[in-house]
Amino acid sequence: MNGVTGQAVRAAAGFADLDWSAPWFSQVAPRGARWQQAALQSPSALLAAMNADARRCAHTTGRGARLSFIAQHELPPGTTYEAHIAATGCVPTRHNLHDFFNALSWFQFPRIKAALSARGTAAIDALGVGPTRGSMRDALTVFDENAVLFACSDRAIASALRTFDWPALFIAGRSAWGTHCEVRCFGHALLEKLVTPYKACTAHAWIVDVPPAYFSWNVVARDTWLDDAVSRALLATGTMTGRVFAPLPVLGIPGWWPPNEAPSFYDDRSVFRAGRRVR
Repeated sequence: MNGVTGQAVRAAAGFADLDWSAPWFSQVAPRGARWQQAALQSPSALLAAMNADARRCAHTTGRGARLSFIAQHELPPGTTYEAHIAATGCVPTRHNLHDFFNALSWFQFPRIKAALSARGTAAIDALGVGPTRGSMRDALTVFDENAVLFACSDRAIASALRTFDWPALFIAGRSAWGTHCEVRCFGHALLEKLVTPYKACTAHAWIVDVPPAYFSWNVVARDTWLDDAVSRALLATGTMTGRVFAPLPVLGIPGWWPPNEAPSFYDDRSVFRAGRRVR
């Protein structure tokens, strides 16, 4: 088996392993299942499916260019990933699960993705690429790769997350899930990790204050509201660091993992840590 063939077989195996019934995939499952079938055919079939959807949706990237997808090898030599997306709207894409979920995020939360792209490109324009990203680009990358949106209308529940009060969040506050708080997965690296979930899998939660009426809306209305509110917040926020996020072990979310029905699930201090206390 040569190298190219081996890579194709491994990629196909990864796409075949996707379980769309998992709760963390529910928001992207309809499009994802359709793209999965294309991915199992060939890289070109997957790109064709992505671009067909992009033409129908007419989303734009950070500087207003129409969203589209190209193979990674089409990225011109010496051009950074962020700069190419900003200039052309074309997202370089490899035939793997990481970039598959990245593309799905562009359709699920297009305004948030565009805001991250705009801020990342602005940071590069101001400071250059450099040997390290710097705190701003690091925070933007963490959001893009590993964030969840924690939508919450109850300040006590949001405070429990911020202060690592896992019993208040997951046990005493269990009935609040679905009525006063919920999670939307955003980060594409996080979604990739959840293909084979493990107890310590931890997301970076961006807490979003939502109105109580939010929980009476359908899923499309909720995601549209989140996309607009979070994108505006990202564009309005000044300096960002990793401290804007709250760690959230995602398999602790009620309804996401059967073992967490037992309160003892949360006794594992290697996962549900005391952590830092923040305002």
